[in-house]
Amino acid sequence: MGHVDIDCLEQGDGPVVVLVHSSVAGARQWRSLMDDLADRYRLFAVNLFGYGKTPKWDKSRDQTLEDQAKLLEGILPKDGSQVRLVGHSFGGSVAMKASTLFPDRVRKLVLIEPNPFYLLRQADRRAAFQEAKGLHDQVKEAGATGNWRKAAAEFADYWTGAGSWAAMSEDRKAKFAEALKPNFHEWDAVMAPDLSLQEWHRRLPRETTVISAADTVLSIRELVDLLASRDSEWKFETLEAGGHMAPLSRPKLVNPVIERALE
Repeated sequence: MGHVDIDCLEQGDGPVVVLVHSSVAGARQWRSLMDDLADRYRLFAVNLFGYGKTPKWDKSRDQTLEDQAKLLEGILPKDGSQVRLVGHSFGGSVAMKASTLFPDRVRKLVLIEPNPFYLLRQADRRAAFQEAKGLHDQVKEAGATGNWRKAAAEFADYWTGAGSWAAMSEDRKAKFAEALKPNFHEWDAVMAPDLSLQEWHRRLPRETTVISAADTVLSIRELVDLLASRDSEWKFETLEAGGHMAPLSRPKLVNPVIERALE
């Protein structure tokens, strides 16, 4: 795809912080954090391909992390100043890639349970990789057959706990299934090999913080373990609880940790 105008929410004044959302959520997932930080920072919560008014992904080829990361270039300050970059889940993987594409522009990087799942396969973390692959297969089948509700049920129960889908209202289920559609392409970006673990450690900012929950899913626990397995100056913060979707479900728990990482 050529140049794409990225849709985003803006709030506050001060040093620039760019927020990159998780799959299904969109930029609005950061509303609580933006309210908390608007007195200190200029915040841009972006909408990736297929969210908000940002165009859907062109289906002519597989999406890559670089495709998504290049979207962020359009909101980097024109004066060349550095930004703080925050990403959750798929947004964390996109933020990682953006930090390597624009290394002189990212001062601090905050990753909340990023999901570059191909690293699990490279490290032979078989059980964790197969868990992610199973969800990948469900979403890919939905894209081929149109059974998005079935995939949405699997997706919701995996990331937010068994019974999550059943507890939703019919209206919420319909909206969730529709919002899942961009994830069809996002799986290509996190399953295809990109940088090696060694390269990520070499190229990401020294001031990188990785946040995860103690009760998150196996695939993410193993990924965080991999990221922590090499000597670096990165910081690792563990939340006592909250699961993978803690930034949305437990913002009062997560937001202060993000704030500390940004300071």
